[in-house]
Amino acid sequence: MALTSAFYTGLSGLDTNSRNLDVIGNNIANVNTNAFKTSSAVFSSQFSSSLNLGSPPSAASGGTNPLQIGLGSKFAGIQKNFNNGAIQTTGINTNLALEGSGFFIIDQEGVRSFSRSGAFTLNRDNELVDLAGGRVQGYGVDAGFNIIPNVVQDVTIPLGTLTVAEATRQVEFAGNLNASGPLPTSGSIHQSRTFYTALTGGAGSPPLAGTEIDGSSEDLTLVGTNLYIDDGAGGSFLAIEGGTNTIMTVEGIEKNGKDMGSRTFAFVADQATADSLGVDAWGTTMNDFATFVDEVLGLDSTSILGNDLGGGAAIVNGQLVITGNEGTAQDLDMETADFLASNLVNGVGQPFVMTDIQEADGESVRTGFLVYDSLGTPLTVDLTFTKQAVTPGGGTTWEFVAESADTDSNDRVVGLGLVEFDSNGNFVNATNNSFSLTRDNGAVTPLTISMQFSSDTESISGLADTNSTLTAVAQDGFPIGTLNEFSIGTDGIVTGTFTNGLTRTLAQVALATFGNDQGLIDLGGGRYATGPASGDPRIHAPGAFGSATIIGGALELSNVDLATEFVNLITASTGFSAASRVITTTDELIQQLLAISR
Repeated sequence: MALTSAFYTGLSGLDTNSRNLDVIGNNIANVNTNAFKTSSAVFSSQFSSSLNLGSPPSAASGGTNPLQIGLGSKFAGIQKNFNNGAIQTTGINTNLALEGSGFFIIDQEGVRSFSRSGAFTLNRDNELVDLAGGRVQGYGVDAGFNIIPNVVQDVTIPLGTLTVAEATRQVEFAGNLNASGPLPTSGSIHQSRTFYTALTGGAGSPPLAGTEIDGSSEDLTLVGTNLYIDDGAGGSFLAIEGGTNTIMTVEGIEKNGKDMGSRTFAFVADQATADSLGVDAWGTTMNDFATFVDEVLGLDSTSILGNDLGGGAAIVNGQLVITGNEGTAQDLDMETADFLASNLVNGVGQPFVMTDIQEADGESVRTGFLVYDSLGTPLTVDLTFTKQAVTPGGGTTWEFVAESADTDSNDRVVGLGLVEFDSNGNFVNATNNSFSLTRDNGAVTPLTISMQFSSDTESISGLADTNSTLTAVAQDGFPIGTLNEFSIGTDGIVTGTFTNGLTRTLAQVALATFGNDQGLIDLGGGRYATGPASGDPRIHAPGAFGSATIIGGALELSNVDLATEFVNLITASTGFSAASRVITTTDELIQQLLAISR
């Protein structure tokens, strides 16, 4: 009976509209759910009952159309709207919003899912996780903080635990070297008292016991280049060389008012003995000691294109003569107490009586600055410029010496070179404008640093002035620093800021895109899984292949439009009511048919 079909037609209307109400209700319930995507129910008509399929036109008739009666509606499917929701700024740097197509990749217990919600945080292991504990996936970095592409892993941001340092590679200088200053004639000169040179025990032998120079008990005797000290007891002389383990400490000497530090020298016969004593250098003669003094005081007379600083230490006519480098900024200040001897039996604690003969002269300037090795160790370097020549036709030439007490070598001088200026005081050229520090602390060695005396923003000049000025204005090294802040860019790159001012790339958040977003399976909790219709995920960096970019410190809101949902709610309710009227009307008609039979 046709009325029976009407029952089922109305029933199909009730079913489809009730399902529509379920979809609309879910949309409205998630109006404040981050990154929620609305769904729409899609209906289609049921197949029709064909009473007549129609006929084609003929000579007798123009043809008839099919005669069909519909049998109601059915639930065809649900379409999800993946359009972007509004972006809300949160100020929380672990919150991420996507602008465009794509999904965050989440790993939980080895199972991978996908999400638009970027409400992330850091767990106790500094891993970026969502609120359900799933680990956000991305790309890591190598030892040089370069992104390792195509290797997906957990995104880790080691706040408070990652430390880095950076070796200095370049230092820039600025200032003016006084072209009107005088040329040098000499460095400072200092000499010890004269050693006793007369031999009473025969050539090549120590002096005889009891032999004295001036009646004192603190006599020095030089046999060849070997120094002997009277024990003061009327007995034998004690040789500083040859196994007596006498240690000489040089400390307290100042260069231009700056302490040169402390270094030790042992008069011993071999390296093993020196190592056991823990000294900086060793030797068997006074000439060896003079070479040691030359190095630790940064004295140099190396000729560079005919220019040298004239410094050095040597044994001359039975005296220790120390000549400082030229230039007032290299003037040495030393006293008798700056040379201390130990391990002498009844010996002399201060064997060298020093006398200042001359002060250094010549236009000169000195500056100090810090550099850092690859472990972040701070090292002090002093750079001194001394005027050396006036160029025929105009201009000046200056020699510079870089020195450091922090190099793990006895030679304090770590760099020498020349700088030339033209007749207008402009920088022309620099020779040997780099220096190297020896490191034995596990850092990269040698630490080689370039000095820039002229750049786009800074330069030294050679103009006439009342005095010379020099300063280090920039350098690229950093001491140890700890990661204390980070940010995530539009490309998903996590950039860390350290307490020493360094910034480093720490990771990159990866995204997944699909050929058919509609084919994803909704797992709830804002997560999706791949489905048969979605296709496999394509994993790449944000912004690649037309995918979304990331907005840090923000969240994507739901894309539910309440006005639209309320209208849909009314139409679904109306459709449900109308379908129910079909059923009640059909029931009334059937009741009337039943009444006819009574």
